[in-house]
Amino acid sequence: MIYFGTSGFSYKDWVGPYYPQGTPRSEWLEFYARDFNVTELNFSYYRVPTKSTLERLVAKTPDDFLFTLKAHQDMTHDRGANESIFAEFVESLEPLIQSGKFGCILAQFPWSFRAGKGGLDYLRIVRDRLDDLPVVIEFRNRDWITDRTFEFLRENDLGFCCVDQPRLKGLIPPVTEATSSIGYVRFHGRNAKKWWQHDEAWERYDYTYSEEELEEWAPKISKLEENTEKTFIFANNHWQGQAVQTARQLRMLFPDLEPRR
Repeated sequence: MIYFGTSGFSYKDWVGPYYPQGTPRSEWLEFYARDFNVTELNFSYYRVPTKSTLERLVAKTPDDFLFTLKAHQDMTHDRGANESIFAEFVESLEPLIQSGKFGCILAQFPWSFRAGKGGLDYLRIVRDRLDDLPVVIEFRNRDWITDRTFEFLRENDLGFCCVDQPRLKGLIPPVTEATSSIGYVRFHGRNAKKWWQHDEAWERYDYTYSEEELEEWAPKISKLEENTEKTFIFANNHWQGQAVQTARQLRMLFPDLEPRR
């Protein structure tokens, strides 16, 4: 099963390019869910979701809709005395799990999170504290792309997040690996000029994919789908709704899938 969606759905700059003018913010998710069957919640990186917030999101989506959530920054970036954050985060997922709308947790680590014993030891902690929940790891540093890493992920039932992003030194290349029952791909855009140097965070993700660039991924996504139970495909080039078109284009590469609307 392949799920196509975008990394987040609640962007003011999507009003006009995607959401019709005048659409209340409270209706954005319902509008979005007519097009897509999954979304990646990114606000959970900044604050642990409350059960009431997730209950409202569940109520606004069809029965077959799924949510993935980015792990809180204290779980991936600070990595200090954070055991309580893990427990709070897991507890908050109850509405998604009970409704059958929970996809997985995305643990996105910074470029400074390096390969080696210390990094592997911390990933074991992540696996232990998240119990048997499905977890996908997104690395930013190319040093992690080794057979040893993929073997470790498989041994610990951790998914690998495949990425499309600028082909810059030190960044993760567009490799495809299935290391758990979850396949996961994020399309960040290829704005090399603004990746490291930008005034606003959104500038990094201001990029429109060509059909040819996305077609490169069709066989890779098919390979993931063959080796996983669920495969999530997310467009993260979100500035002014470009991610919506990217996700639609990617879905069109698989004509056997029924359209959402």
